[in-house]
Amino acid sequence: MSPAPLRGALIGCGFFAVNQLHAWRDLPDVEIVALCDRDPARLALLGDQFGIDRRYADAEAMLAAEALDFVDVATTVSSHRPLVELAARRRVPVICQKPFAATMDDARAMVAACAEAGVPLMVHENFRWQSPIQAVRAVLDRGDVGAPFWGRVSFRSGYDVFSGQPYLAEGSRFIVEDLGIHSLDVARHLFGDVTGLTARTRRINPRIKGEDVATMLLDHASGVTTIVDCSYATKLADDPFPQTIVEVDGALGTIRLSAGYRLTVATGAGATETDVSPPLLPWASRPWHNIQESVLAIQRHWAECLRQGREPQTSGRDNLKTLALVEAAYAGAASRKPVDPEDF
Repeated sequence: MSPAPLRGALIGCGFFAVNQLHAWRDLPDVEIVALCDRDPARLALLGDQFGIDRRYADAEAMLAAEALDFVDVATTVSSHRPLVELAARRRVPVICQKPFAATMDDARAMVAACAEAGVPLMVHENFRWQSPIQAVRAVLDRGDVGAPFWGRVSFRSGYDVFSGQPYLAEGSRFIVEDLGIHSLDVARHLFGDVTGLTARTRRINPRIKGEDVATMLLDHASGVTTIVDCSYATKLADDPFPQTIVEVDGALGTIRLSAGYRLTVATGAGATETDVSPPLLPWASRPWHNIQESVLAIQRHWAECLRQGREPQTSGRDNLKTLALVEAAYAGAASRKPVDPEDF
């Protein structure tokens, strides 16, 4: 007999939560049984759309009333720590939206709370789960291009991200914290942990408060040097949004993940080009389908880890290293000096 579905609840019915609910519904071994949001209109909208009748305005009341295998925290960053710590007190495993925390102290406190409670904690850091990124990782794992010595993870676009998420224009931090965090995590996923970082940032759009361009030079413990660059101020004839471009130089060859999801691997034996386009899920829409597909992939990973008692790839403990790179980038851009992520 198949095991009973994992019973989950979602806290936060905002901009991105609809993707998470679609992905949970696609997993036959997971059922979202309750929703929570302080906005009654949003709560009703998603509750009706996904047929979820148990609805709460208060997270503590929900956790007290429901028997849950996990809770999915899809709220803004300022509420993450109280909600994660609340779930930990109730001994409920937590998957938490990124950015995980506004400060390293908050992030460490959440990791500690869940560790002390003995419950798993995963950050919804989904870019590494995009199928084109996974295809690059597979080539590296096979050793086709030998040991890598240089890499680049790039996300450059002129897309108006502020129209759908106007709050992004209001913060003193923008692109490193919102987008660069994904690119930095992809660099860690492909090339390993980072021992040093140099950063430069710019604000090109005068209507926003934070930076919209960032360029970072990373030294990895593996010996690889990478460039991580991101921009929402780059006007291109063919905008690749929201694709991540990846380049790898190895001792035996090169990998190029280019616009249009073309993966080219060149070695002494010749070159191969493969279409690694992500599937268009029935509920997804272009051009967001690569991100939407990664939501399903990371949530499947979470369910598998819960059932098998494994630590997720993007656990809270692991995500501390990605958050440290974000802090190092801002510190390095301010000082214009190299920074050790260990200092954070």
